[in-house]
Parts: sequence; structure tokens; C-alpha cells
Amino acid sequence: MMLKNKAAIVTGAGQGIGKGIALALAKEGCKVTASDLNESNAKTTAAEIAKAGGKSLAVGCDVSKKKEVDNLVTKALAEFGKLDILVNNAGIFPFKPFLEMTEAGWDKVLDVNLKSIFLCSQAAAKAMPAGGKIISISSIASFVGFEGLTHYCASKGGINALVRAMALELAPKKINVNAVAPGAIDTPGAQAAFNEKAAKQTIAAIPWGRMGLPQDIANAVVFLASDQADYITGQTIIVDGGWTLR
Repeated sequence: MMLKNKAAIVTGAGQGIGKGIALALAKEGCKVTASDLNESNAKTTAAEIAKAGGKSLAVGCDVSKKKEVDNLVTKALAEFGKLDILVNNAGIFPFKPFLEMTEAGWDKVLDVNLKSIFLCSQAAAKAMPAGGKIISISSIASFVGFEGLTHYCASKGGINALVRAMALELAPKKINVNAVAPGAIDTPGAQAAFNEKAAKQTIAAIPWGRMGLPQDIANAVVFLASDQADYITGQTIIVDGGWTLR
């Protein structure tokens, strides 16, 4: 398998894109620490991996808190003895008009979506050997604006810039740092945000004619986590069925 005997941490692995990534990495032979704010959901993902014959660990973690992030990395290292891959996937997107947005609401989105990338990546990079891979889940919201999501757009734009700077600093350690920017992906979170009319309008805007699936994002992550991507660093790869081409 492409990632046989590699050890990975996936944040936000309890559902949606994160769960798809965790399952895909495990399918390629990776030992996966599935982390989520909802520990019960993380355990469900880990159980699915184990049922399929893979090795997995579930850890509850609030990625916006350094102490919990350090605990996550410590537990992953204790379980699997090493850490080769980090996938920063955890994120939130609460819709709120810009003029009604509170400071607390802004801070929460930036803490969960952007500060967490700093915390998790720093802790992981200190433990990673040469050949390590850090992959963060950005969004097409880092390239185009979305009403009601100014905090989310700002956080995702920040990820792209952070990825470029981290890639430079970690290049001497031969750690690759990249991002994947999903378009509209069919997940529990997206289903809650979209009504039927909005979903149809979204699909109409996508040249590929369908919503993306968690597997579409997972495929890109698996590639970036593999040795085949050794010469790719500091990049944000858009996976959106062509939405941002219009």
C-alpha cells in the first residue's frame, strides 16, 4: 500500500471530510489517530478503521487549545511510536452577517480554523522525521468571497499564507507543507447549511455538475501524504469540480 506503516493524525475526523480522509489513509496502510472535538464520533471512525483491519486510535481534542493539542500528539506518539503525517481538517463555518458578527464569534472561528493549524503543525513538526507531511484543509473561500462567512473566508485565506511560510521554514527538515482547498462537498455540515434550492443553485455553478464527495478530497490528501508528492511544498490545490474557473 502507498502509505504502509506510516502514522498519521487527522483532526476533525469524526464526520464528513475528516472521516473520509481518515478512512482513505487507513485503506492505504496508514496507522491513524482520529481526533475530534466530539470524542464519540472519533471513536466511531476509529472503530470503522479497526473493523476494516486497520490500526487506529481515537482522541478527543479541542484543536484551539495548546494543552489539548500537545496531549493529542503525545498520545499518537505513545500509540504508534512515530508521526509521519498530520492532516489539519478541523474547522467550523457558522453563517453570520458581517455587521452582526461579534468579537467572540470572530475569535472562535479564527481560533478553530487558523490558530489550530499553527498549534497542531508546530507540535507535529517537532516530532516528525524527514519526509513528514503536513496537509491542511483550506477552502475555495480563500479565493472567492461568501456572504455571511467573512470570518471563515479570512481564516481560510490565512491558512494558504501560513502554508507557504511554514513550507519555507520546514524545508530544511524535509517536511512538506501543503493545503487542499475543497469546493462544495456533500457532508453533514453542508447539508445542514443548504436547503434544496441553495443546493441546486450550487450544483448549477459547478462545471462538473455535482457536489464533491469526502472521497474527492481524501484522494488529494492521500497523494500529498505520499512519497509521490515529495517535490511539492507550499501549495494549495483546489478540488472543486471547476467552480472557481468561472
